Amino acid sequence: MVDTAGAVVPVRMQGTPVVPGVVYAPAVRPAKANLELGAEGDLAEVDRAPESERFLLAANAVAERLRQRASRSSGVAAEVLSANAAMAEDRGWAGAAAARIAGGMPATHAVVAATAQFTAMFEKLGGMMAERVTDLLDVRDRVLAELLGEAEPGMPLPEVPSVLVADDLAPADTAGLPPGMIIGLATERGGPTSHTAIIARQLGIPCVVAVPGLGGVVAGSWLLIDGDTGEVVDGPDPEVARVRVAASEVDRRAAEGWTGPGRTSDGHPVQLLANVQDGPSAQASTSSPAEGVGLLRTELAFLDREAEPSIAEQAEIYGQVLHAFDGLKVVIRTLDAGSDKPLRFVTHPDEANPALGVRGVRIAIAEPHILERQLDAIVEAAKGASVAPWVMAPMIATIAEAREFAAQVRGRGLVAGVMVEVPAVALLADKVLAEVDFVSIGTNDLAQYAMAADRMSAELASLTDPWQPAVLALISAVAEAGGRAGKPVGVCGEAAADPLLAGVLVGMGVTSLSSAPTAIRPVGAALAAVTLAQCQAAARAALDTESPAAARAAALGILRP
Repeated sequence: MVDTAGAVVPVRMQGTPVVPGVVYAPAVRPAKANLELGAEGDLAEVDRAPESERFLLAANAVAERLRQRASRSSGVAAEVLSANAAMAEDRGWAGAAAARIAGGMPATHAVVAATAQFTAMFEKLGGMMAERVTDLLDVRDRVLAELLGEAEPGMPLPEVPSVLVADDLAPADTAGLPPGMIIGLATERGGPTSHTAIIARQLGIPCVVAVPGLGGVVAGSWLLIDGDTGEVVDGPDPEVARVRVAASEVDRRAAEGWTGPGRTSDGHPVQLLANVQDGPSAQASTSSPAEGVGLLRTELAFLDREAEPSIAEQAEIYGQVLHAFDGLKVVIRTLDAGSDKPLRFVTHPDEANPALGVRGVRIAIAEPHILERQLDAIVEAAKGASVAPWVMAPMIATIAEAREFAAQVRGRGLVAGVMVEVPAVALLADKVLAEVDFVSIGTNDLAQYAMAADRMSAELASLTDPWQPAVLALISAVAEAGGRAGKPVGVCGEAAADPLLAGVLVGMGVTSLSSAPTAIRPVGAALAAVTLAQCQAAARAALDTESPAAARAAALGILRP
C-alpha cells in the first residue's frame, strides 16, 4: 500500500501458522484456468455416444496422470493424489456427467454441471466432505483442459525464489510445487490441518493459512511470511525483513546439524518418529534421524481399489516398512477410511455428516473380515522382523471398543494401542489405558471434534489450532493418565511437527512425537536447546491461557526467552 506521500506502507495480516520459518520474497499467484467452453448447444442423437466416450477418455487420462504423480510422491501427498485420481473416475460424478451428455449436453458443460451438483452436496454435508470441494474443482479443470486440448492447470514456475499466494490450493498442486523456487506459501482459505497444510509441512515450506485480506496482494509485491507467528506482511521494511530472515536461518542451520537421538538438554528422552505411507516413504525416512515409525498410514493399499487387497499384497507393503526400520519401533494404524476416503469395495451408507459417521474402526465393526485380514497381514509381514509391530485403531470411542481391539491384536502376538481422536477417549484415558499397551493422540481430529469446528473452514481455523487451550487440556489429561499407568503416550498429529509446541507436549508428559520426516530435525534441535523443567513450565503456562495466541506467547517466553 502507498500513502499520500508516495511511501510504501506495510500491510500486516494475521493468519494461522502451519510450518515454521521466515521468508522474504516476491509473491506469485497461480494462473487462473482460461477454459472457453463455447456454446452449450444441443448434441444430435448420433453425436452423444462419441461425446460420452470422449469424456470418459479425458477423465481416465487425468486419473492416470494423477496416479503417476502419486507413484513419484510419498506420505500424505501420495495418498491425496491417489484419492484425486479415484475422484476423476468416481462413478457418481462421472455418471452425472454422462447422464447429461446422454441428454444432449456437450461434455465440457456436462463436466461443469456435474461438478456444481457434487460441490453443492459436499458443502451441504460439511466436515471432511467439504474439504473435497477444492479437490473436485481441480479435477474438473484438469478434465476440461483435456477435453479442450489445453495445457493441464498447474503451478507457475517463477524465475526467482518466490512466495506462492492463493485463495486456496488443490493438494495436487501443493504436492507438485517446484523445489527451491517456491520457498513460502500463504492461503486465504484452508485450516492448519487441511491436506494442503499437511503437504506443505511434509515439504518443509514455511506456510501460513487462513489469512484475511490476502486477496489484495498482487503478484510481484514483496512479502514477509512468518510461519512461526502467522504474520504476513505485504511491503515490509526490507532491512527489518532481512533481519528476521537471518534469525530464522540460525534456527534452520541448527536444525540441519541435529542428528539425534531425541532428548532435552538435560537428557530427558523423547522418541522422535516418522509418519510414513508405504515402503518407499519409509526407506526415504531412514535418511532422517527418525528413531522408528510412529504412524504407518495403511490407506494407500486400499484406496483406488475395486477389490480388497489380499493378505499377501498387504503383507508386502507392511513388510517393506518393517524392513526399513528393522529393530526399531514401528506403529501401524489400521485402515482409516470412510468419510472423505471411501472404499470402492465397501458399501458406505448415505450419511448426513460422514465426518461423524462410519469411518475408521467403525468400518471394521460393520465389516469385521477387513480388520481380521489386515491384522493377519501384519503378522505375516512381521515374521522376518526382530521387533513386534505396534498396532493401533483409529476412531475408537468407547472402552469396549478398545478392549475388543486389544484382544484381537494381542491374540496375534502384537502390541495393542488406540488413537485418541474422539474426546470421549481423552476424558476416559485412565480406563482406556487399562485396556491397551499405548495410545497415540491424533491432534487433527481431536481438535476438530473437541471444538466442533470444520478443520477446512478458514473462518474457524483458529478453533482447530492445536494450541487451543481446551485441546491442550485434553492432551495433558491423556499424558498424565499415561504417566500414572506407566504406558507410552505419543502424538502423531500435525502438532508433533511444531518445534515450539513439541516442548509443551513433552512438558505435559508425552513420550514420543511422530511427524513428517522433514520436521524431525527442527523438533529435535528445539528440544535439545531446553530442559525438561522449562518444558514443564511452558506446559503449565500454556494451559493457563485463554487463546492459541496467548498459549504460543506464553511458551515462547519460557522456551525461547
